[in-house]
Amino acid sequence: MQFTDFIGNAKAKQIISYQAESNRMPHAIIIEGDEGLGKRTFAREIALNLLCRSEDKPCRSCPQCSKVLHGVHPDVFEYSASGAPQSFKVNKVREIIEDMYISPNEADYKIYILGNCQGMNASAQNALLKALEEPPMYVVFILTVTNKSALLPTVLSRCVTLPVEGVEHRVAADYVAEHSDGTDYDSVSNLADMYDGNIGRMLESIREGNLGIISGYAEKICTALVSNNEYDLLTACSVFSGDRANLLATLELLRTVFRDALIYTDGTNVMSGRTDSVRLLAGILNKQKLIALINSVDGLRQHAIKNGNNAILITKICYDFRRAINR
Repeated sequence: MQFTDFIGNAKAKQIISYQAESNRMPHAIIIEGDEGLGKRTFAREIALNLLCRSEDKPCRSCPQCSKVLHGVHPDVFEYSASGAPQSFKVNKVREIIEDMYISPNEADYKIYILGNCQGMNASAQNALLKALEEPPMYVVFILTVTNKSALLPTVLSRCVTLPVEGVEHRVAADYVAEHSDGTDYDSVSNLADMYDGNIGRMLESIREGNLGIISGYAEKICTALVSNNEYDLLTACSVFSGDRANLLATLELLRTVFRDALIYTDGTNVMSGRTDSVRLLAGILNKQKLIALINSVDGLRQHAIKNGNNAILITKICYDFRRAINR
């Protein structure tokens, strides 16, 4: 298998390629990873490899490939829920099950790419389980999910899980610099560090022009962390009341800032680009507290992905951060 548009993640590519080439292609695949890591791109690349009929697959130019690339292949079904809890309804799963028993129109497979399956409720997952247990030989399900723990153990046991992650920072910076006009390489390199090689989030940040906004949010939170006024942190976080995307992006940046502060000495290269905030934290918080803050960010990001209530999330951020620094 070849994956032209999906960067990095050699292990995941190797696993699925080996299974396909040894005639053990799984009928159900879970692609797990954060938003922006290219899960949907990976799924489409798998579809290309399976449906292409050229000797060198995928050729990306035959009728099968062309239809997949343009999103009009009659045997590739794509659906993505919002990702919020309960957003992937059982009625949609039942519709898919009914359709899968109809033979492919023109390809050797019928491929169902189902996005944001972390939003599946228990009823939807149990309905899907019936399809996963005994699907027709020509059916392949590809589920994308931010965290596989959102899926039932019975669903997981019937799928091959392929975790994906951010790519090496230099590779991510090179790719994004090539695919975005008018952005200097130093800024792109900082984004690669901020988003830990998450190309999708890097491109989104450039498109929306919100790098400066996110940096401002992170700076205010860092200042509030060393303040004696407990309301400063709540005020700094209140801007996220209706802004989940920037909340997640700010948590990403804060993790890098906390990591920078943990190893900071005069002259240390600051990967986050937020030298003032790093110097402030490193001068006041000890290593134990900075490690606790890093661990807090990791837990908060997972909570943010699963929980749709921003008000509760903001309260949790304030509580977890203050607990990490013993305030």
